[in-house]
Amino acid sequence: MRIIRIKKGNLEKRLRGLRGEASLSDRRIEMSVRKIVESVRKKGDHALFEYTKKFDNVGLSPRTVRVSDREFQDAEAKVSDEIKSDLAIAAERIKDYHEKKLPQEKTFTDPLGNELGWILRPLQRVGVYIPGGKAAYPSTVLMTVIPARVAGVEDVVLATPCPNGEINPTVLVAAYMAGASAVYKVGGAQAIAALAFGTWSIPRVDKIVGPGNIYVTIAKKLVFGAVDIDMIAGPSEVLVISDGSVPAGWVASDLLAQAEHDEMAVPILVTNSSEFAEEVNLEVSGRLKNLRRRNIAKEAVKNRGRIFVVDTLDDAVSLSNAIAPEHLELCVENPKALLPKVKHAGAIFLGSMSTEAFGDYVAGPSHVLPTGGAARFSSPLSVYDFLRMPSVISISEAGFRELADPVINLAYTEGLDAHALSVKARLDE
Repeated sequence: MRIIRIKKGNLEKRLRGLRGEASLSDRRIEMSVRKIVESVRKKGDHALFEYTKKFDNVGLSPRTVRVSDREFQDAEAKVSDEIKSDLAIAAERIKDYHEKKLPQEKTFTDPLGNELGWILRPLQRVGVYIPGGKAAYPSTVLMTVIPARVAGVEDVVLATPCPNGEINPTVLVAAYMAGASAVYKVGGAQAIAALAFGTWSIPRVDKIVGPGNIYVTIAKKLVFGAVDIDMIAGPSEVLVISDGSVPAGWVASDLLAQAEHDEMAVPILVTNSSEFAEEVNLEVSGRLKNLRRRNIAKEAVKNRGRIFVVDTLDDAVSLSNAIAPEHLELCVENPKALLPKVKHAGAIFLGSMSTEAFGDYVAGPSHVLPTGGAARFSSPLSVYDFLRMPSVISISEAGFRELADPVINLAYTEGLDAHALSVKARLDE
């Protein structure tokens, strides 16, 4: 990893190359994705199955595109009792966290006697995309389906690639455990289009959530408006702030935990100790050799891995705020002292025991988080993403009389005569 000494005034220069590498405006890729999306929108199943045959080498039909009860049973038999137990622990913790996060309906009466408030209504149908390329992620099934179910979504369907006719059995077990309504054996941009516009085999949804590669991400961007989406996600990121009070090997392992996701992943350490920076760098090199996904992790460390050395921990937090990382670990002696200074992060892990891997699996909050600096303006996936909050307005007679003139005057100011007349009609009669 590159060790960089940060001086005041050169922060933005030093951050170049860490953000915006995976462009979502690649015209060649976008043209390709747009063609797929439009083809599925117009031709439905015919285009969907054609692309699935082309990209995943599997022939599907309306009868076979949905995972059958028998396929669920076969998957259940292939997954060990230990893994099923671990999934159940994670599922229960995720459910408990999101139940506690549920907002409440409220109605109040203002001094004029008007009743105002909001009610909660869940989305009706949600589509969850689960990748199936370099790795399968049953944990992501739990992290997306369970919050939707807790929110009260009636129908939660999964789409996941089925390369050469195979789906990771643990993904299916997780889908069943989380309460998915159906699982469809389709992936890529064609799956996003099918969920957004509907086909004969796959009914359209109201919102699409879940991570994917650049083709999936661009497809989500293109269908936004026809449906809602959770976010435009990029490569995974972790930023660790450490004062050298924890073993260098622990921090190195946390950096590699993100690096093994993808060659474009962003592992960053910020420390106020030059000596600790060197120790972590050596640990990363040594531990990298033992990873099964070492080739992927090696590329991420080489391309976007950074160790920044700063003067103070306050400087470290300032640098973190400038990056707005997906995951932020505060591996320092007193993490809660730094927490109030953190402005932008997707998920914040306090203390040396709070390794980011806990957030990925069993802590409770969803691991679907804003990336690429989006933590400046967005939040982790949660029950809020699956709820609508319609306003409720009941105007009293006293309130009508008191507020009628302001409404009429403002309506005339904006040139909206009918708005004003709708109030005057009630005053005159």
